Amino acid sequence: MWKQPTNLSYLNSLNANTLGENLGIQFTEIGADFLVAKMPVDNRTVQPYRLLHGGASVALAETLGSVASTLCIEDLDKKMAVGVEINANHLRPATRGFVFGKVTPIRVGRSMHVWNIEISDEKGKMVCVSRLTVAVVDKS
Repeated sequence: MWKQPTNLSYLNSLNANTLGENLGIQFTEIGADFLVAKMPVDNRTVQPYRLLHGGASVALAETLGSVASTLCIEDLDKKMAVGVEINANHLRPATRGFVFGKVTPIRVGRSMHVWNIEISDEKGKMVCVSRLTVAVVDKS
């Protein structure tokens, strides 16, 4: 489904000088129709009660979905992916280690993509589920 050739080194280079880098997000797996990234649960990503911050989970989800959409665009010189709506249900707390987000397509059209992102802890328990809508727009 990916229109762009990719590897983990390239995906992780996209995080340079971004929120993703500041949060410690690292891509770890590329599948035929999914991507996986991990994010630490540490001082960068927790709220005052030392629980994973919901905003950090949403940032992980949007990073995964936006990169997935970018990989689905044929001509990156003319088009780009921009998030237009995201929701998240925070299901259980995470307090240490890493969380892992996996993005899979719900629908990938010419001008709009919808992604499902599931975020789990190191034991495989789901922490958050999110849906992201991305518009594919002309670069100006």
